[in-house]
Amino acid sequence: MTIQVYGNPGSPFSHIVYYALKELGLSYEIIQPSNSEEYKTPEYLATKHPFGKTPYLDDGEFHIYESRAITRYLANKYQGTKNSTILIPSDVQKAALVEQFISVEISYYTEPLVKILRQLIVMKRQGNEPDLKIVDEGREELGKTLDVYEKLLEGKDYLTGEFSLADLHHVPLTSVAFSAGEGDLWNKRPNVSRWWKNISERESWKNIVTEYKSENTQ
Repeated sequence: MTIQVYGNPGSPFSHIVYYALKELGLSYEIIQPSNSEEYKTPEYLATKHPFGKTPYLDDGEFHIYESRAITRYLANKYQGTKNSTILIPSDVQKAALVEQFISVEISYYTEPLVKILRQLIVMKRQGNEPDLKIVDEGREELGKTLDVYEKLLEGKDYLTGEFSLADLHHVPLTSVAFSAGEGDLWNKRPNVSRWWKNISERESWKNIVTEYKSENTQ
């Protein structure tokens, strides 16, 4: 049975799942909600995502929600079955380092990035003026994180040395940030810039950009 991903093809959080699927060489079907009210129906809350969000994945009789949980599941079940891509190493210590950087991404990277994008994209889309004070706060916080990344990436192409799920999780929202004109935060740091080039120019991601650019939330 084909894996089914229930989500919005324009959402960066759905793109995390699509990216993992493509990296692992897996075929999948996208099921898009007919409208935003569908997320609130008792059936959706009971059978898909109890918090009324996307993405959500069906793999036969197995159901799972939350993008990072989905990608971990896909890597643990399918990596090495369709191609040679390994997103979570089998070595316990190497796998722990991947988890370490996934935690870093959630805590220190995505939080300030979302703060910036909420103002520059979501507020504008709602017809409101962005709060530039909040934008500047987000830039300062993210800049401090990227200063640490600059040191951690010295002599390395990827966060743990090899491409992994930790790198993959950074790509969709960062791509939105570049489209919003925030790319200088990455470009002015040589190691970070090189890392971004490595993780954003992989064939799987370029395919996603091509396939879903007309629906991108940018």
